Amino acid sequence: MSALIRAAWRYRGFVASSVANEFKSRLSRSRFGVAWIVLHPLAQVLIFATILSSVLAARLEGIDNKYAYAAFLMAGIACWSLFAEIVQRCLTVFIDSASLLKKVQFPRITLPMVVIGSATINNLALLAMVLLIFPLLGLMPTLYVLWLPLLVALTVALATGVGLLLGTLNVFARDIGQVMAVVIQFWFWVTPIIYPVSIVPEAFRSTLALNPMVPLVMGYQNVLVYGKAPPLGLIGVALVALVALLLAMLVFRRASSEMVDIL
Repeated sequence: MSALIRAAWRYRGFVASSVANEFKSRLSRSRFGVAWIVLHPLAQVLIFATILSSVLAARLEGIDNKYAYAAFLMAGIACWSLFAEIVQRCLTVFIDSASLLKKVQFPRITLPMVVIGSATINNLALLAMVLLIFPLLGLMPTLYVLWLPLLVALTVALATGVGLLLGTLNVFARDIGQVMAVVIQFWFWVTPIIYPVSIVPEAFRSTLALNPMVPLVMGYQNVLVYGKAPPLGLIGVALVALVALLLAMLVFRRASSEMVDIL
């Protein structure tokens, strides 16, 4: 595993240039360019807020603001969009780069690193926009936003572990990619992004403890909307992320030599 880390570090220039080239391609092919990075998730927030605010806004406890539910959505989607983008892109990153892997010798671990770098920059742009919008909605940021770097790092770590593991296995069993398309949708709805945990029936709250995204999403919502520290469940998320990363690296190290033959 240390060899993989060293190889990735040696090719850090390749990773950085690949991320930069990805953004350049967006700018060259689209009039709005990188603006779509924030427009897509904000459009999703607008749709959910318009449809559901009349149902859920009154139940958003602790905030006396008519825009509270929209802010709640933005915080949750900021977390989820980072996780989902890394996992979904890592699922097919080796398959999509099959021709490159067959023609050029380079550390294969750099491909998911490009995905992670691009997705993280996208998310930081979205967070910056959220922090600019919140004061306009009457929600002033507090010092608790200093938790955001840790929350982003944990989200990236968890998504990388899940994405790299499944992306490696997907090379050998393509059904994984098809199944995960459904799982990601289900995962979104069983995570308190568009609804607060307080409205979840008691009988189902215990199952939320099995979802590592719950403390992360609640952490974003706490620091951005409620102005308080993230939940203690982040400790468990850190352990899950560490185990997922170690398992993913182990599987990737053993399978990487066979990838080109399968592809």
